[in-house]
Amino acid sequence: MTGAQKKKIRRIMIAAPKSGSGKTTITCGLLQIFKENGEDISSCKCGPDYIDPMFHRQVLGVPSRNLDTFFTGEEGTRKLFLKDRREDELVVMEGVMGLYDGLGGIREEGSSYHLAKVTQTPILLVVDAKGMGRSVIPLIAGFLAYDKAHLIRGVIFNRMSAAYYEILKPLAEDELGIAVLGYFPENKDLQIASRHLGLCMPGELEDLQGQIRMTAERLRETADISKLLQIAEEAEPLEEETVVEDSVETSEAIHPRIAVARDEAFCFYYEENLRLLEQAGAEPVYFSPLHDRNLPENIHGLLLGGGYPELYAGQLSENDAMRTAIRKAVTDGLPTVAECGGFLYLHTTLTDREGHSYPMAGVLPGKCFDTGHLVRFGYIELEENSGYFMPRGSRIRAHEFHYYDSEDNGADCIATKPSTGRNYPCIHVGENHWYGFPHLYYPSCPEFAERFVENAKKFSKSGKDML
Repeated sequence: MTGAQKKKIRRIMIAAPKSGSGKTTITCGLLQIFKENGEDISSCKCGPDYIDPMFHRQVLGVPSRNLDTFFTGEEGTRKLFLKDRREDELVVMEGVMGLYDGLGGIREEGSSYHLAKVTQTPILLVVDAKGMGRSVIPLIAGFLAYDKAHLIRGVIFNRMSAAYYEILKPLAEDELGIAVLGYFPENKDLQIASRHLGLCMPGELEDLQGQIRMTAERLRETADISKLLQIAEEAEPLEEETVVEDSVETSEAIHPRIAVARDEAFCFYYEENLRLLEQAGAEPVYFSPLHDRNLPENIHGLLLGGGYPELYAGQLSENDAMRTAIRKAVTDGLPTVAECGGFLYLHTTLTDREGHSYPMAGVLPGKCFDTGHLVRFGYIELEENSGYFMPRGSRIRAHEFHYYDSEDNGADCIATKPSTGRNYPCIHVGENHWYGFPHLYYPSCPEFAERFVENAKKFSKSGKDML
């Protein structure tokens, strides 16, 4: 049975004219304020960024997920946003790059603005005012003129002095007719920069949490939090389709256990991917290739996600017991998916930027190595030649960002750049395995998750459970 209902969710998006404007600093400060105020708070990151959601979850303790209109389209993105939302929830979205920068840097699809349109979310524009005077007014005016859906509701100035803010605020509000909600003074110690973030060590975590608490304290003094909350409250209700299904699960239902690598070296996972595996019937079981000596018991599948194996190559190499266990399990036919960092780990050797080579799992012949430059970057669509993990003719959407390369990237899929149409072969695919650099987004092709889990079920029935 299906129906529709209106759901009112308080929400705002923190966006900016360009990267480096201070979105992350302001977002983290606001999340901390709302958390301290006792709000039922969650966050979303626009685009294929693992880092910020991981940062929000680990450093701030705030539930977070990715939303990406390229990966899931308009309707799919709206459904993902509304999934499991509570009406008393306050959602803070963090934009990506410049507000209007989407696919290929020029299309609306995949941009922060497109996400805001799809979810009807009010936008707060963070403007880096360092080195600018009245020129910030025509800059904002241009963004307002381009905002055909009239979603930009307020402005926060970053790197501005209190004295100049008092002069500029009334001018901007008078000329632009938009709320100027506050400012954040320049303070290098409190600018939370983009970083190559893995899982934080306890000391680093404490330091980051201290910075964010100080950022929140300063924002309480310099921003109109009540007005900001009012804007979030005024967000339009969204129509949600409700589906009521009869359960068809029986006591004989099989729930294969899929071992998921998760530690400092392997930490890049879209939460939606893991949820989809669970919905397909799998039970994720987490383990550490760095710290554990053996794989979990009674597993029927293996997922090696992205992360930073290159930063921990020595430790991964020293854990010979785990490398041997994984090589044996995969050789014995354990259904396995390995993406980017996981793909690196499966090679015979990994050579870091200093030229040191370390033995890895040895599933794939040859080596992987640091190229010293960005090899591939951006969105792609993948079509599989064999039909093992996806129906023939279907595509799964993914993202690449890696400085390392392999002697053999595979040729069992064709990757196509949606912005240019350029394509190239990649990925090693077999009946029970999928290895390659791209980070896959399973909801863009749910059959991928379903077939992975189905392979794990078949493996469990074969009696070959990995012990």
